Amino acid sequence: MSDPADLSNLRDIVTPPDVSLWPPAPGWWIVGAALLASAAVLAAMAVLRYRRNAYRRAALVELTGTEHLPPGEAAQRITAILKRAALVAYARPEVAELSGDAWLGFLDRTGRTDAFTAGPARRLVSLAYGGGGEASNLRPIVSGARAWVRRHRC
Repeated sequence: MSDPADLSNLRDIVTPPDVSLWPPAPGWWIVGAALLASAAVLAAMAVLRYRRNAYRRAALVELTGTEHLPPGEAAQRITAILKRAALVAYARPEVAELSGDAWLGFLDRTGRTDAFTAGPARRLVSLAYGGGGEASNLRPIVSGARAWVRRHRC
């Protein structure tokens, strides 16, 4: 049995132990840190956006009951709500002095719509200043106001 080529001298192949998953390689630490930083930045941006849009949520809540009011009072309230929202979103000198057709044009320009100058909400100013109207005419005006509050860009 001193023959080294004898098959009885063979032993099983020794395999190295499995590679441990912990601790991870340095590249995975970098990827994890980058993902964590990205998640923190996105969360901070979401919180800022939520806070920045608080006036929109408040305006939408105020608009909920307006279509059940008398037309003149509802139009005045809708105009006041839209004016307050515009004063929050835009510079005061740009918004404060607007009235009438200039106000409706501003709403259309900033809301990227034509509901206030050519659409059903064009009667908002005349209703606010005592022009007669029916309660059924308020629904398109309220929906146009809601659309503007949701979609206008600052």
